[in-house]
Amino acid sequence: MTFNNDVRADTSRVRRGGGGRGIAVGGGGIGLVALLVYLFTGTNILGGEQQPTTGSSEDFAHCVTGADANKYTDCRMVYTADALDVYWETALPEQGGVQYRQPGFNLFEGEVATGCGNATSAVGPFYCPPDQSVYLDLGFFDQLETQLGAENAPLAQEYIVAHEWGHHIQNQLGTMATIDQRSTGPESDGVRLELQADCYAGLWVGHAASVVDPDSGQTFLKPPTQEQIGDALDAAAAVGDDRIQAGAGQQVNPESWTHGSSEQRVRWFTTGYEQGTLAACDTFAAQRL
Repeated sequence: MTFNNDVRADTSRVRRGGGGRGIAVGGGGIGLVALLVYLFTGTNILGGEQQPTTGSSEDFAHCVTGADANKYTDCRMVYTADALDVYWETALPEQGGVQYRQPGFNLFEGEVATGCGNATSAVGPFYCPPDQSVYLDLGFFDQLETQLGAENAPLAQEYIVAHEWGHHIQNQLGTMATIDQRSTGPESDGVRLELQADCYAGLWVGHAASVVDPDSGQTFLKPPTQEQIGDALDAAAAVGDDRIQAGAGQQVNPESWTHGSSEQRVRWFTTGYEQGTLAACDTFAAQRL
C-alpha cells in the first residue's frame, strides 16, 4: 500500500541493532532450507539467555513524511509500525477486551541478541514472546523475491510485518500460553497459530486505509489496489509449507507442517481482509483450516 505523503511517524518507534559475526543458531550454520522452515515463527526457537539488543533511532532521521516511506524501505517499516500501533490501540480493546501494548521493533543486519537468545538473518522475520518484540533483517525482502518467488513489493513487505504484529496480538490475548506451539501437522496448534496471524494481517490491511495519523489528521495509507493485494497474497502463498517443501526438493509432507499450506495462508489472509474482525480469525474453532 501507498502512504499518504504528508503523514508523520515517530522515528524513535523502531530500533536498529545487530551486525557482524554471523553466529550459528541451533548448534550449526543455517542455510536456505532452515530459513524457510523458520519463516514468520511465533515461537521461542532460539534458546539462550542474552538480553535484547538496543539500537539507535538516529538512523531514521531521513524518515520525515509518508513520501519517505514510499521511497525508502526502512522508512516504510517505521510508518508501518506506527499504522499498526494506531489500528490495534483501538481494535484490540474493542474486540479483544485487552489494552494494547506496543511491541518492540528491531531492524538488524547479520545477527541480533534478543530475549529469546541470539539469532541470525537466516532465521527470517520473527516475534520473540519473552521480550515482546519483532525482529527483521531488511535483506529478507530481497530473498522473498530471489529465493521464494514473490514480488518484493510494498504491501508484501507490510504483510510480513503485520503477520509478526499478529503474533504480538496473540501473545497479548493469551493465545500463545494455552496451546501446544511445538505441534506439527495440518490441524496442529502451531499451524492454527500461524494462520491466525495471517488473518490478523489481512484484518489490518482491510482497515489500514481508514486509520488516521493523529499528527497530520490524514489516513496513513491509501486504499490498496487489486495489484497490491495480489502482491500480499503472493507473499503469503510463497511461504506456505507445501511450497517451501517442494521448492527445497523435498516431498510434500503435511504431517511436518508448522505454518500451513499456500492455499490456507492465502485464504486466512483473505478472511481477515474481507470480514475484518478478530472473531472471524478464530482458527482454533475452525473445522476447516
